[in-house]
Amino acid sequence: MKLSGLEPLVITPESNFVNIGERTNVAGSRKFLRLIKEGKFEEAVEIARHQVEGGAQIIDVNMDDGLIDGKEAMVKYLNLLMAEPDIARVPIMIDSSKWEILEAGLRVVQGKSVVNSISLKEGEAEFIRQARLIRRYGAAVIVMAFDEKGQADTYDRRIEIAKRSYDLLLQKVGFPPEEIIFDLNVFPVATGMEEHRRNAVDFIEATRWVRQNLPHASVSGGVSNISFSFRGNNTVREAMHSVFLFHAIKAGMNMGIVNPTLLEVYDDIPKDLLEYVEDVILNRREDATERLLDFAEKVVGKSRQNQKDLSWRQQSLQDRITRALVKGIEEYIEADVEEARQGAEKPIEVIEGYLMNGMNEVGDLFGSGKMFLPQVVKSARVMKKAVAYLTPYIEASQEASGRGMAGKILMATVKGDVHDIGKNIVSVVLACNNYEIVDLGVMVPPEKIIQKAREHNVDVIGLSGLITPSLDEMVFLAKEMERQGFRVPLLIGGATTSKAHTAVKIDPEYTASVVHVNDASRAVTVVGDLLQKERGEAYIREVKDDYASFREKFLGRVRKKEYVSLGEARKNKLKLSWDQAEIVEPKTMGRQVIEDMDLNLLRPFIDWTPFFRAWDLHGKYPEILRDKVVGEQATGLFADAQKMLDTLIEEKGLTAKAVFGLYPANSVDEDDIEVFVDEDQGSRIFRTLRQQAKKKEGVPHLALSDFIAPKESGVRDYMGCFCVTAGFGTDQWVQRYENALDDYSAIMVKALADRLAEAFAEYLHREVRAEYWGYAKGEELTNDQLIREAYQGIRPAPDYPACPDHLEKKTIWEILEVEEMIGVKLTESLAMYPAASVSGYYFAHPDARYFGLGKISADQLEDYAGRKGIPLEEARKWLSPNLAEV
Repeated sequence: MKLSGLEPLVITPESNFVNIGERTNVAGSRKFLRLIKEGKFEEAVEIARHQVEGGAQIIDVNMDDGLIDGKEAMVKYLNLLMAEPDIARVPIMIDSSKWEILEAGLRVVQGKSVVNSISLKEGEAEFIRQARLIRRYGAAVIVMAFDEKGQADTYDRRIEIAKRSYDLLLQKVGFPPEEIIFDLNVFPVATGMEEHRRNAVDFIEATRWVRQNLPHASVSGGVSNISFSFRGNNTVREAMHSVFLFHAIKAGMNMGIVNPTLLEVYDDIPKDLLEYVEDVILNRREDATERLLDFAEKVVGKSRQNQKDLSWRQQSLQDRITRALVKGIEEYIEADVEEARQGAEKPIEVIEGYLMNGMNEVGDLFGSGKMFLPQVVKSARVMKKAVAYLTPYIEASQEASGRGMAGKILMATVKGDVHDIGKNIVSVVLACNNYEIVDLGVMVPPEKIIQKAREHNVDVIGLSGLITPSLDEMVFLAKEMERQGFRVPLLIGGATTSKAHTAVKIDPEYTASVVHVNDASRAVTVVGDLLQKERGEAYIREVKDDYASFREKFLGRVRKKEYVSLGEARKNKLKLSWDQAEIVEPKTMGRQVIEDMDLNLLRPFIDWTPFFRAWDLHGKYPEILRDKVVGEQATGLFADAQKMLDTLIEEKGLTAKAVFGLYPANSVDEDDIEVFVDEDQGSRIFRTLRQQAKKKEGVPHLALSDFIAPKESGVRDYMGCFCVTAGFGTDQWVQRYENALDDYSAIMVKALADRLAEAFAEYLHREVRAEYWGYAKGEELTNDQLIREAYQGIRPAPDYPACPDHLEKKTIWEILEVEEMIGVKLTESLAMYPAASVSGYYFAHPDARYFGLGKISADQLEDYAGRKGIPLEEARKWLSPNLAEV
């Protein structure tokens, strides 16, 4: 299923459960209902923002209330949401029992939304009419288990209505099956009524039937309905939601309306409460309701406190070692490993037995979503400490160290690229799952990858890259491996990589398997499938077939794209009135250098949300710290980050530097900007690209140069450029932790250096706006407002949507003499080194913030190559891979 707001949401069989935010529903939030009734729509928008920040992947909007004009309220509220990019990035679920409200919402909302809901309660003719209109509007649909006889409340009625609705949608409407979602009615259990005892079981079994018998359809539901009998007792309700979701998700429920504040972690539910709740949910005992009611009275108002519990130290040796690995407890591991060694015939048996058993448990928990990435990396730290303790004993007995590994994997960041946080995390996760890792580091040329792959006889090769030119390196390596007759599977990962690029560019060049891996948890499953004898060949054929089908569809869509010619786009450029423009001359012109920035000043400017994302914990800071699912992990990770940051600042572990400059500038030759540096250097040309996608009449085709006064206007304008880094010293600290077998701290240093570099860019931009340039003097914005870019002016960076060309970094380096001033270098692929560095431009025009390039076509690519004076393929190489489609 493919949905979208401003950003896509693709739901595949491998996707995790999709959380639908319920607080923008007048039936789901008293506060939201009050604000809508009082006409306080702006305040109501903040509720949607909090939902998105809290991790909701879809927002459910419902205005069905007798005292509200639902149609008017829906249109007004959705229009406000669409104007907020940080909210509008997620898909909208338009929720109403009235068709006119649903259709009003469909006419307003952008992207690909979901309609909630339609049903057969008014008969087949109306059901088909509404479904056809929804398909025309391009939305997915939720179908309620409801027909002319009423709401489905048994297993048989649920599957009967689902089958009938599904057949009508496919056969009469031609509705895509992957865009059909069934709401099979979540009803309360433990009500005391006999007929309600099977409510949860029937829903779960009906879910399993739908996923097995109605191909590609999804199942959703309102989870909180299950616990209505226990309103006021959140301890029991949280457990009921968690247990119900645990079993429903296993049966195939892949999305639902969930309040994260009323959700307990399944494994954290006390065993006695878990038993009582599962008896009710799964209908395991006649007296299940009475037993849960009796227990519930005992826990009303009680709070569970986490105290240090050492009772586990009384467990068996295997259980103690497993717990130390799962919980990341280093304190006792050497003593436990020594006890194990004393009882083993050979030291190697401790690794092959006790430690591998424990790491298998870690792998199982991570794969099932019961452990999170920071925990796994801590587990690896404990494992390495244990192995290091045993190594001298193993060497003394001259044992082979074959340890029964699951496979050998080579990992490398490709030539010219210096980023490796993601690669290192994947390596740790795979190592935790009993794979031997051969890590070649960063900037690894293809000939070395091939040589080491042969030398170590590896089973899989993993390639990582962050910058666009890295993608070409991956294509070249695939071609070379094909030429040399390799059949080792390739894993492709990194920020700029995608399934599209892998399927279209890399897969056709390599006969053996090529798989795009977008996160650490998926890497384990993919490698396991590739190397499993029974599964491997079938899996490789599945992936090849899937990529071939994806490639054909992708290229088909590309050919259907409508563009105007470059000449037409230039004629339709943005025309601003420069004679009336209020252009502020910078107070401080020319180049400025900061040799050693105080990290204490940067700390308040850190955006912590991407930090958590780097560790595979998704949600916006600070809300993520209170999240019921990942909050405990996020809080622990955040505390560790603060300690590490304190250490780095106190010991001056990292050095932050910057060079920036503000200069006169004018746009020239349609799409270029001439920057006047000084009398010695003269001027430099900054090349920009122009939008070419076909637009509605009256909408201009923009380029960044449109926001700088043209030379012929006679108006002097200005722009700036910068480079900041917080990366000097990172390598030494990383080496220090790696020597101590502490991957967790090594990755933490790199992640913090990245955050400090971004914070430096944010801090410096504020100083430029308010002081050095001075066009926003007196600006007072919170850090949250800075993160949301609620200021005048932009700082676009090469390879991002506003200027998607890596070659423009060379222009910055020439103007500012970056390497000479602060020591930041460009690799042959134009990656910045140290990796924790940021560079870009400064524009002051207030409208420039709305510019994003989108796709361009062949004539502009040729024109751009000509202006650059380089071959066409060379020009394409340095552009963002999704930019030039033709």
